[in-house]
Amino acid sequence: MNDVDVQVTEVGARDGLQNESTVLDPSVRAELVRLLAGTGAPRVEAVSFVHPRLVPAMAGAEEIMAGLDAGRQDGVALSGLVLNRKGFDRAVASGVDVVNYSFPVSEGFAARNQNTTVEAGVSASHEIVAAARGHGLPVVVTLSTSFGCPFDGEVPTAQTLRVAEQVMQVPPDEICLGDTIGVGVPTQVTALTRGLLALGATPAMHFHNTRGTGLANALAAVQAGVRRLDASVGGTGGCPFAPRATGNIATEDLAYLLAGLGVRTGIDIEAVIEVNRWLATRLGRELPAMVSRAGVPDWFPPQELRAH
Repeated sequence: MNDVDVQVTEVGARDGLQNESTVLDPSVRAELVRLLAGTGAPRVEAVSFVHPRLVPAMAGAEEIMAGLDAGRQDGVALSGLVLNRKGFDRAVASGVDVVNYSFPVSEGFAARNQNTTVEAGVSASHEIVAAARGHGLPVVVTLSTSFGCPFDGEVPTAQTLRVAEQVMQVPPDEICLGDTIGVGVPTQVTALTRGLLALGATPAMHFHNTRGTGLANALAAVQAGVRRLDASVGGTGGCPFAPRATGNIATEDLAYLLAGLGVRTGIDIEAVIEVNRWLATRLGRELPAMVSRAGVPDWFPPQELRAH
């Protein structure tokens, strides 16, 4: 897979922390964003503009963004998650570089997670994409529960693509499919990627490793034509509203796999391992990423660790 470039969006400061029992102060989370921006990731999802009553671990988004204004690394875009127009307006006011609007493709999760419907989610996507265009901001629409729902069960590929087709009536820069509860397998990934490409969408993927298929799914996505993947330092993460959902695919594990295949990501694996150790100390536990535990072998070609 030589001569392939894949962008990794680091979501450890947002998705990685939102389900943790240890709630980090906004100043600590801002420092985490700074550290992650130094690992080679071109985009870091820094904050979530949800009500702090619903997700207390994500409180202080504006404070974090204000603290980052003076210390942003050149070329690293900061994104913010929004669930509705109010969240979008907060994100714009805070100075995010990329807006990530998310809603589910399953009615059960839409009702319990966002007190909405899939139809309303599609309508909001059109409004938010148009508004983002007016502000000159890149916008991603993430379709959560694209592979399965904790309440509705199986989510057929056709259902996810039907929602994606509706979203594409006002096309965002990317459509990202989220495996919210980590039930997806590579055959689904391939079918969904091909479907998105057929719709004219730029596909991205967000995988959780709940059942150990995360890296296999990431590889299938890249082979099918996906060129942007979400990942979280240390494999942290989960969803407060999805029972038994566990962490994202680990940034260091994904970068190691892709580097070994000759895929350029620009991620400095050793730098991610250092951030893993920093974060583990503050969370008071070892993080699940495998590469940080085992280390990078001496014979692993250094030139493959970073893009050139």
